[in-house]
Amino acid sequence: MTTNPTDTEARTLPPPAPADKGLRGGSVGLLAAVAMGLSSVAPAYSIAVTLGLVTLVVGHLAPAALLLGFVPILLTAFAFRELNREMPDRGTNFVWITRAFGPMNGWLVGGWVTTVATLIAMAALAQVGAAYLLAFLGLHSLAGNTTAVTALAVLLLAAVTAVAYRGLEIAASVQYVLLALQMVALLGFGVAAFARHGAAAPSLSWLNPLGFGGFGPFAEAVLLCLFIYWGWDALVTVNEETRDSGRVPGQAVIISTVVLLGTYLFTAFAAISFAGTGGTGVGLGNPANSGDILASLAPPVLGTAPAKVLQLAVCISAVSALLTSVVSSCRGNLSMAAHGALPQAFARIHPRNRTPSFGTVFFGAAAAVLLVVLSVVSGAFLGDAILSTGLLIACYYGMTALACVWYFRKQLRNSPRDLLLKGILPLLGGLMMLAAFVRSAHDMYSPDYGYTSFHGIGGVFLLGVGSIAVGVPVMLIVRTRFRRFFREGRTSVVELTITED
Repeated sequence: MTTNPTDTEARTLPPPAPADKGLRGGSVGLLAAVAMGLSSVAPAYSIAVTLGLVTLVVGHLAPAALLLGFVPILLTAFAFRELNREMPDRGTNFVWITRAFGPMNGWLVGGWVTTVATLIAMAALAQVGAAYLLAFLGLHSLAGNTTAVTALAVLLLAAVTAVAYRGLEIAASVQYVLLALQMVALLGFGVAAFARHGAAAPSLSWLNPLGFGGFGPFAEAVLLCLFIYWGWDALVTVNEETRDSGRVPGQAVIISTVVLLGTYLFTAFAAISFAGTGGTGVGLGNPANSGDILASLAPPVLGTAPAKVLQLAVCISAVSALLTSVVSSCRGNLSMAAHGALPQAFARIHPRNRTPSFGTVFFGAAAAVLLVVLSVVSGAFLGDAILSTGLLIACYYGMTALACVWYFRKQLRNSPRDLLLKGILPLLGGLMMLAAFVRSAHDMYSPDYGYTSFHGIGGVFLLGVGSIAVGVPVMLIVRTRFRRFFREGRTSVVELTITED
C-alpha cells in the first residue's frame, strides 16, 4: 500500500491495528462467544420491556413485528460476518466504516454513535436491574423510589465494572450461569402459558407481514424490535481474544441471532395466547402492563413463588447485559486508541488481567454519571431511552451494512456467494435500517411520542437525534488533536501501554 496521503485508498484505509494489543488471545471459544452474544441482548429483560410496547402499536401482529424486525438484523449479521473475516478487529463498526467511508464517518457513526447507544442502554439496564432486585427482595417501597433505585443501580454498575476489570474469562464464566437461568425461566413461562386456557388460540395470522395498518406503525414496531435484538454484535468486539478469530465470531453471530428469534417468538405467542391484546386486565394492550409484561403475567401464569424466580431472571438478564456492555465498550475504544483516534489512556492494558484498565473504569463511571443525570431530569426516562437506543442502533447497523457493500464492491462479481453475502443481503439490511431510522426520527419529533418532551420536542428525539448531533462538534474538537487519523484515515503503529493499575 502506498503511503502517499493523496491516494484515495490510503485515505480511507487505516492500517490493521497492532497484532498484539496486550489482551489474552484464544481465551474464548464458540460456546462462550454465543453466550456473550445472547447475554448482551438480555433476552428476558428485552422481551419484558419491549413486547408490551410493540403490542400497543400493532396488537396481535407483535410476532410479525418480531419476525420482520429480525430480517434487517439477520441481513446485517451477514455483513458483520464478512467484514470480520476480512478485518478481525475489536473496533468492528469503527474500523469497518472508516475503511469504507473515511475517518470522519468512522469516528462519528462507528465510534460516537455506538458508544452513546451503549451508554444509554447501560443506564437503562442498571435502573431495571436495580428495580427488579429490590422488588425480588420484597422492598417494594424502595423499588418505587427513584433515589433508592438510582443508588442501587450505581452499585450494580460498580460491581459489573469490577468483574469486567478482572478479565474476560471470568466474565464469560459468569455469563454461562446468568444466561442459563434466563433461558430456563422464559421456557418455563412459555410452557405454563400455553398449558393454560388463555384468551386466544395461537394463530399463524399473527405472523402476517402484510397486516400492518400503514408504514408508520410498521416502522415504529420494527424499531422497537431492533432494540430487542440489539447487542449480539458485542461478541465480535472480543474477536481478537477468540479462537480462530476469522471464523468463530461470524458463526457465533448467526447462531445467537437465530436462537434469539426462536426465544422471542415462543415467548410472544405464549404471552398473547394467554393474555390476549385487550386494553384491560392482564391484556398486553393495557398501557399499565406495557412497561413490563412478564411482571404482569408471571403471577397468574406461574403462581406467586415461581413468579419470583422469573422476576429474578429479568434482574439477572439486565445485569448480564450490563456486564457484556462494559466488556465490549472498552474494547471498542481500545481499538480506536490503537488506531490513533482516541487518547492513549484507552489503550492501557492491565499486566495481570489483560483487560483495558482505564477504558473499563471509564465506561462504568460514564454510565453511572449518565444514569444519575437522566434520573434527575426525568424519572420516566426508561421508555424514551429504549426508543432512542433503537434509533441509534438503526443508524450504525445500517451504516455498517452499507460499509460491507462498498468495501467489497470490487469482489461482488467474483462469485454468486460474494454477490449475495457481501452485496445483496447487506444492502437490503442497510437500506431497511436507514429507512426505519428516517421515518422514526420524523415521528419522534412530536412531543406526544414517548414519555417525555421538552419545549414541544419529543424526549426520544432529543436523546436519539440530539446525541448524534452533539457528536459532530465533539468530533471536530477531537479532530484538532488526532489530525493524522482524520487527515489520512490511517495511523502509525501505536505502542500500547501495559500499566500496573
